[in-house]
Amino acid sequence: MSTLPSTHCCHTYSPLPPSSSSSSSSSSSSVSYLPSYSSAHGRLQRIAVPSTPKRFVSVKVSLQSQSVSVKNAVHMQDGPVAPVVNPIENETPLKKLKDGLFSAPSSKESKDITGFNVNENESTVSITVVGASGDLAKKKIFPALFALYYEGCLPEHFTVYGYARSKMTDAELRDMVSKTLTCRIDKRENCGEKMDQFLQRCFYHSGQYDSQEHFAELDKKLKEHEGGRVPHRLFYLSIPPNIFIDAVRCASSSASSGNGWTRVIVEKPFGRDSESSAALTKALKQYLEEDQIFRIDHYLGKELVENLSVLRFSNLIFEPLWSRQYIRNVQLIFSEDFGTEGRGGYFDNYGIIRDIMQNHLLQILALFAMETPVSLDAEDIRNEKVKVLRSMRPLQLENVVTGQYKSHVRGGITYPAYTDDKTVPKDSLTPTFAAAALFIDNARWDGVPFLMKAGKALHNKRAEIRVQFRHVPGNLYNRNIGTDLDRATNELVIRVQPDEAILLKINNKVPGLGMRLDRSNLNLHYAARYSKEIPDAYERLLLDAIEGERRLFIRSDELDAAWALFTPLLKEIEEKKIIPEYYPYGSRGPVGAHYLAARYKVRWGDVGVEQ
Repeated sequence: MSTLPSTHCCHTYSPLPPSSSSSSSSSSSSVSYLPSYSSAHGRLQRIAVPSTPKRFVSVKVSLQSQSVSVKNAVHMQDGPVAPVVNPIENETPLKKLKDGLFSAPSSKESKDITGFNVNENESTVSITVVGASGDLAKKKIFPALFALYYEGCLPEHFTVYGYARSKMTDAELRDMVSKTLTCRIDKRENCGEKMDQFLQRCFYHSGQYDSQEHFAELDKKLKEHEGGRVPHRLFYLSIPPNIFIDAVRCASSSASSGNGWTRVIVEKPFGRDSESSAALTKALKQYLEEDQIFRIDHYLGKELVENLSVLRFSNLIFEPLWSRQYIRNVQLIFSEDFGTEGRGGYFDNYGIIRDIMQNHLLQILALFAMETPVSLDAEDIRNEKVKVLRSMRPLQLENVVTGQYKSHVRGGITYPAYTDDKTVPKDSLTPTFAAAALFIDNARWDGVPFLMKAGKALHNKRAEIRVQFRHVPGNLYNRNIGTDLDRATNELVIRVQPDEAILLKINNKVPGLGMRLDRSNLNLHYAARYSKEIPDAYERLLLDAIEGERRLFIRSDELDAAWALFTPLLKEIEEKKIIPEYYPYGSRGPVGAHYLAARYKVRWGDVGVEQ
């Protein structure tokens, strides 16, 4: 089981080396060797069984010859124990067969001699991107897969297939994908060569999303590339939610793996409310088990969100403070400095609450506020997140402020209003900004306001968690601080993006003969501290899906609990046709958001003099 957050050990999967036969004593036997990564020592070791780790397939090989000299046993990660044996020369294939061992110079030769296809002892992963011609696939999914390949994190045998309605050849897909691939800034050697190798594993099949016949054709092509190996198949649904079910039905019936695993990654939105979400889950479960469904929220794959639990549970200074006794409020802030940019048609059907708050910010809140899990197992972590969501007070309209950006002229440039987008109705009341105060009714967080704020076309782009601690009781330095106690409040800032950092704001004496206090930052700036480039969230989540690690994916009861919080509020806003407060493009958002925070004696941390 990986740790939280996991540091993926990218195993190097080496092909089976050619076997050579030479003469030696007839009383000895020979076996084929395969390099295997030793996670304990960080180096390659030699093992006697030509198989891949169990995370891709379980393989059991019985070594029956009593003449094999066993030196020691190497434990494969999540796999069987494989004896390490001495290679003995001069052994014929017939003698090896007689001794109950096999050595395969090639799959064809092995099959000719023994009647057994050695490929059946290997596995392969076929990754099908459904909706391969879309923006998400081009900008995120294919680049993430290449990054995993470049880092050596994908299995030795893998194939990437694009599937969409657009007519396209393999060469055209590769040309499209190649335009978005980049190499790590800190590892650029052999970049072009690696790209060529990756692109040669990319193929395309055109078909309808509701056609079992077209998925059956895809299945036939996948089997050709799988070459008799144990097939594992991952389908990434990068398509609109209204065609999820058709694609899953066809993939399940016509293109699922016969004797390996089949998994499906589903992109948000997972419905528009409790009813539609439950209907989607019910329909998916007609064709898939819960453990085959990977509901992706890419914010959970971001480095600083993963580090949240490490910061809390592995540092003694924070966990004792993580409660209502010391924390005054928690702020979850998401802002973008651009508008809908042509996505207005999609966005208008959902709005900022469904698009950002109900999933991204609520998931971060659950991770932040959960109790210590029993273990780092995915189910234990998700159990604690569900408890948090079920302990939350239903959202009231009085604790919510909505807004919509309007046109604004700045620096001689006219910025458009939301309704200026041609794909948005002129009378749309869909909020592009929302702020809300949420409360968790349990012993740890009773009375602590969790303030959420999310918006488009604001003054900057950021995503961060701000933890404001309580004032120091009987502070000896109140006279030096002045009347603005908020300036003297300790604050922990976890900046998720951009320019990832963890900051702790403390009070400090300014050097000199007088007693003047200053607010200073203890700053862990990731770019300065770590030379390695931070992986994209999609890289981590795709690798987790391949490995079967589910802790960063959303379980169905999590989804139900999240929608139960927001559905009554959303229905009330739509039924009452609540008019959003208008704010200028590029501003700090509606004034009402500040009144909402002030009601709970809170000042938004991102609008002060010091941010």
